[in-house]
Amino acid sequence: MEAVVSASHGAFGPLLVKLNDLLAGEYARLKGVRREMRSLRSELSNMHAALQKYTMLQDPDIQVKAWISEVRELAYDTEDCVDKFIHRLGSPGARHHHHRGIKEFFRRSARRLKTLGSRRQIAKQIVELKARVMSVKDQRTSYKLDDMVCGTSGHAVVDPRLAALFIEEAHLMGIEDPRDDLAKEHFHCHAFVSVSQKPDVRKIIKDIISQVPCHDVFTKDIQFWDEKRSIEKLRELLQDKRYLVVIDDIWSTSAWNTIKCAFPENNCSSRVITTTRIFDVASSCCQVEDDRIYYMEPLSDLHSKKLFFNRIFGSEDCCPDILKDVSDAILRKCGGLPLAIISISGLLASRPAVRNEREKIRKSIGFALDKSQSLEGMKSILSLSYSSLTPNLKTCLLYFSNFPEDYKIERDTLVRRWIAEGFISEERGQSRQEVAENNFYELINKSIVQPMDIGYDGKARACRVHDLMLEFAISKAAEENFITVLGGQMVLPNSNCYIRRLSVQHINSELASTLASKELHHVRSLTVSGCIKQMPNLVEFESLRVLDFEGCEGLKEYDLNNINKLFKLKYLSLRSTCISNVPSGVVTLHDLVTLDLRDTYIQELPAGIVQLSKLQYLLTARCIFYGETTIPSGIGKMKSLCEISGFNITTSSVGAVEELENLTNLTELHVVFNGGGSDKYKRHEEMLFSSLCKLGRYSLQSFRIQSKDSTPLDFLDSWCPLPSSLQLFIMSTIYYLPKPPKWLAPTVTSLTHLNINLSEITEEDINILGRMPALISLELWFKTVRKERLIVQGNGFRSLKEFYFIHSYYFAGARYLLFEEGALPKVEKLQVPFYVSVAEAYGLYLGIEHLPCLKDAEVSIYNEGATASESKVAVVSIRNEANTHPNHPRVTILEEDEEDGDDDDPDDIASDSKKKGKGESLHMWEDELLCDA
Repeated sequence: MEAVVSASHGAFGPLLVKLNDLLAGEYARLKGVRREMRSLRSELSNMHAALQKYTMLQDPDIQVKAWISEVRELAYDTEDCVDKFIHRLGSPGARHHHHRGIKEFFRRSARRLKTLGSRRQIAKQIVELKARVMSVKDQRTSYKLDDMVCGTSGHAVVDPRLAALFIEEAHLMGIEDPRDDLAKEHFHCHAFVSVSQKPDVRKIIKDIISQVPCHDVFTKDIQFWDEKRSIEKLRELLQDKRYLVVIDDIWSTSAWNTIKCAFPENNCSSRVITTTRIFDVASSCCQVEDDRIYYMEPLSDLHSKKLFFNRIFGSEDCCPDILKDVSDAILRKCGGLPLAIISISGLLASRPAVRNEREKIRKSIGFALDKSQSLEGMKSILSLSYSSLTPNLKTCLLYFSNFPEDYKIERDTLVRRWIAEGFISEERGQSRQEVAENNFYELINKSIVQPMDIGYDGKARACRVHDLMLEFAISKAAEENFITVLGGQMVLPNSNCYIRRLSVQHINSELASTLASKELHHVRSLTVSGCIKQMPNLVEFESLRVLDFEGCEGLKEYDLNNINKLFKLKYLSLRSTCISNVPSGVVTLHDLVTLDLRDTYIQELPAGIVQLSKLQYLLTARCIFYGETTIPSGIGKMKSLCEISGFNITTSSVGAVEELENLTNLTELHVVFNGGGSDKYKRHEEMLFSSLCKLGRYSLQSFRIQSKDSTPLDFLDSWCPLPSSLQLFIMSTIYYLPKPPKWLAPTVTSLTHLNINLSEITEEDINILGRMPALISLELWFKTVRKERLIVQGNGFRSLKEFYFIHSYYFAGARYLLFEEGALPKVEKLQVPFYVSVAEAYGLYLGIEHLPCLKDAEVSIYNEGATASESKVAVVSIRNEANTHPNHPRVTILEEDEEDGDDDDPDDIASDSKKKGKGESLHMWEDELLCDA
């Protein structure tokens, strides 16, 4: 496993690796360097070992914290120095040439002379760092830090959850529905136990036994029972009893696997209720078919207000009008979390009931977490969740401090930034990308962050962080000098430490003046939201790895000419800005991995962009729906590229399109193909097709093609050989293929997502698609003139979870589906049309009841040629189908007054239909059918 940067250890991991590489390489031959670097490496290795030991402490002494901070800063500064050293002397490989003799002698001599000043400057910095290292080493000895560390091992921590167990029921809010849903009666005995992060199973079992009535003789010598004996005795005690046991706050699957052995299956309808904040643990607790996961919902607005105002004023009516709006704003920050409402209302109750005081608290809740004893309980709960994380997950969590409140954070963007920061390493045969995505899902799994945009595969494409968790992360990140947040009530810390990562969420002249007085050469990542006009010049940020200007206003007027000075930059985002040209200096950023230019006005990339050999993600597009950027000539040299998007095929040269076939590591390709179908672009079409055929043999997993005109795409029919790794295929075009491409066959075993336009869909086509084994999401757009029913057979679509069967509104025709029993056994989301006039001939029936896993369905009722009475009967029929479904799915019925599409120009309006996306067809009214159990 590679060394990584972390919030707790700073840059120690990669720093020690770099020092080892330098000592083993050509740089070590430089006079005076080897000796100093060897000594430096030795001292830093010892410090790193001590740092690892100290950062594992639950609550280290204040002097230990100060030393930890000093050591972290030292590691950062040393790595910055080493990076400059390597950069100024050039890479070792650059000093080897194929030609030897006198020319090589002069080249090497000239290079030594050119870098002489740099070497002297670097050598001086190394000496200074060495002196600083020795000073920090002496501090550890003189302050006797190891003695302090040993002295904290016996410190007892009070469980912050304990008080919650003894709250009177009358003081609880919003528990009626969950209580009634979970309550069980007529049990012989019951018990409640809490589980710690490091559970003592023997103690847990004994606690349960102590709550179950039994004779004293049964518990004789209980203090001597080991774990095995304790489990055996509890099983014996519960064997003939109907019991209810609550196991509270389980942290691991392994703990549950041991505890569950103590409960016998005695056919007495006993119940074990477990609580956990981790989804995987909840899943593991479901042993039999009747078991289910109950998700705790936040308090409703009504209950939140009742709890909040009752604790402060006695009731909501007693709250002064002048305080209601600021109180509502504070409540929104609590997000329905009872603990947050109780903690913050307790804080407010102890302060004067004046508006200015409330405003201060609203704006500085994060600061209050650190300073207020009233919020200590909430901070303890948040700290408990945080301390349970592994070091790398802690780092990933604190990184959310970069983003504003309520910000939708895209998974792919976050993952690329984590990697660029050096937080992620390859593990157990997994790539950095896979490891980073696992971290993302792990934070969701542990209920630390909230999932958003859950896709067809059940995975979240984005997330957000609850306001109070974000406040906690910002506070913790500031404490460890991990990220500095500037904006709102956040101010730059008055500290001797350099700023390492900077998130500017708001800036004015005062904050700009303060920032200008700070040393910014050590900032590793810069995230700017809002207006950029008053930001310091880029030349001040020479150590940047990540630069994110997404959505910045005024970037066109900001000076980007010094971007070439950012020699360590790995991630650059100019997304959603008004710029129309890529800064020329970007072509010198040879460590760049991600270049995000989406939703800008950039139409052409600088020619030198093809020299960026490490670039993996080249994302371009003029606007959200259409891309207008031309493919740079020479793109075939960029062998590291794994994702490219937004390139327009027909505005690019034929040679550049042909070069796409050389990108053998490409996994995602997103192109625009406008104006095809004529002889002028015939060669472009041929080269795109040729490249697709060759890329399909390699790693291509995702292909998207967009068009804003009726460009024929029939060439897609002959994709050969079969794209063996293709998982996703999307058409966002006006053009409709006359029939499914030949390669869409059961032999394509990797395809999971298909979005395609077809002029006509036959039952045979449905049956072929139904036999594709991996298909999870299917979106079929069709325009047909046949008025008939299609039957989805009982053996079709065994893996499908989402099915969208969409008739283009602007084309005449009628067709609907009937689902046989056994069809789509896993489908959860469904969108289908229902033509009343056609259905009358076959019977008003869809077969929804045959879809056992259905959760959400949208049925569009097309009533052309039908009377109002017939339409009403159709709606009632579909409602009845839904009501008889065992899952009681949510069904939305849309009634469409379908007009003849012949009066409209499809080229003008069909693109609007495509842009609206699934489930957003034009409708006259919507009926939300929430079926009762």
